Amino acid sequence: MPGMLKRSLLTAVLLAAGTTLTACGGGSDDTAKDSAGSSGPTCSYREDGSGGSAHLPPSHPASTGDTRATITLSSGAVPLTLHAADAPCTVNSFVSLAEQGYFDGTPCHRLTTEGIYVLQCGDPTGSGSGGPGYSFADELKGAEALKDDPVGQGAKTYAAGTVAMANAGADTNGSQFFLVYADSPLPPSYAVFGTMDAAGLQVIKGIAAQGTATGDSDGAPKQPQTIAKVSVG
Repeated sequence: MPGMLKRSLLTAVLLAAGTTLTACGGGSDDTAKDSAGSSGPTCSYREDGSGGSAHLPPSHPASTGDTRATITLSSGAVPLTLHAADAPCTVNSFVSLAEQGYFDGTPCHRLTTEGIYVLQCGDPTGSGSGGPGYSFADELKGAEALKDDPVGQGAKTYAAGTVAMANAGADTNGSQFFLVYADSPLPPSYAVFGTMDAAGLQVIKGIAAQGTATGDSDGAPKQPQTIAKVSVG
């Protein structure tokens, strides 16, 4: 299955289907991990030359607790709770991009309906290869705490309602993220940074029920979805 991302796409192992979602590009081992200081976590965002035009997020997150946000899609509003306690630098980046209007008018370019069950968004190009122009390190505390998948093979169950970062390998997070609409087995390699509420989950399930534009199990949603806005607070 071809890669759809220059960087920060979901490179998920479809354990049930026996296939892989691959992505081009990758990170760098010199991407700094976030470190805790007396004033809270310090985040490192590295310009990566990928062509994105977003401003770098602040190095000190404004919040280390739960933050409310709403993704307004073509099919309806998807309220979220962002969990900065588990992923402070990830939430900090998402909030910064939202406040910059980075997500406004961008498509959710990928729907997967077999093996794993996700809607992927956050690429302004709609090609699967776009990003904000910077990358940052994985924060996997939330992913590692997920339930083990009964199939085994080192996977965890990313439960319905989970919001997590897509990536192209270790420490290549950017702007792309995925919304899980049914329990999905994945390696614990994708930073979990939020959850959808029940109403938002129903919106995503409704989109998934329409299938993909081609009828395949992986592709653009048949019912096109554009993010009108991501509001925070």
